[in-house]
Amino acid sequence: MQNFSLLDLSPIPEGQTAADALAATVELARAAEGFGYHRYWLAEHHNMPGIASAATAIVIGQVAAATRTMRVGAGGIMLPNHAPLVIAEQFGTLATLYPGRIDLGVGRAPGTDMATARALRRHMAPDDSFPEDVQELIAYLGDNPDGTPVRAIPGAGTHVPVWILGSSLYGAQLAAYLGLPYAFASHFAPAMLDQALAVYRSTFRPSVHLDRPHVMIAAGVCAADTDDGCSYGRRGGQHGHGRDPHLDCPPG
Repeated sequence: MQNFSLLDLSPIPEGQTAADALAATVELARAAEGFGYHRYWLAEHHNMPGIASAATAIVIGQVAAATRTMRVGAGGIMLPNHAPLVIAEQFGTLATLYPGRIDLGVGRAPGTDMATARALRRHMAPDDSFPEDVQELIAYLGDNPDGTPVRAIPGAGTHVPVWILGSSLYGAQLAAYLGLPYAFASHFAPAMLDQALAVYRSTFRPSVHLDRPHVMIAAGVCAADTDDGCSYGRRGGQHGHGRDPHLDCPPG
């Protein structure tokens, strides 16, 4: 069985405001749930006038509160911008408020320009600590004994599903090594899709998280009442520009 999901950047239409965009996100999420979509993910971007999803965890909370059954999550959180403990607390809180419905996709890109990345991170370490940060994050969300020096509260014991996001072989290799589900951004790296999935599936190592590979593929579409409504930079009809459907493929 294949499930269909939506990735939303909360795009701000020309002539409208961030408040309009966030209200449209909630409206679209409710409609998506009614149409039977399995997941609704929000993406982290910063310093972009046309995108309103910068405070991603807060928007996820709004969407989860406005829906009842659909899974809601991040596609994704750009983990190098944050301390793993902070993300564990945020998503642990979401999972506590909305049990069994929260996903956490993480990526290693900044989701912005380098000047903004410096403003977010304050200190730009030269080393790539993304694999270690992912493992630290997962540990905070796991079953921590009472004597653990640092715990995410809420967060510990929630076991929020963590997905690795990627548009190259790096993410495919890391997801396979850690035995995690993998979401590939074929909406902007279509040429790498087949190779990335082949690497992920052929090198996958079973883990406590998954016993077999599990893949989600993103593809860009635009839906509107008319062809004119799908013009770049405009919202047409109810759905509008900037929504990416995900095909959630079964294990194997």
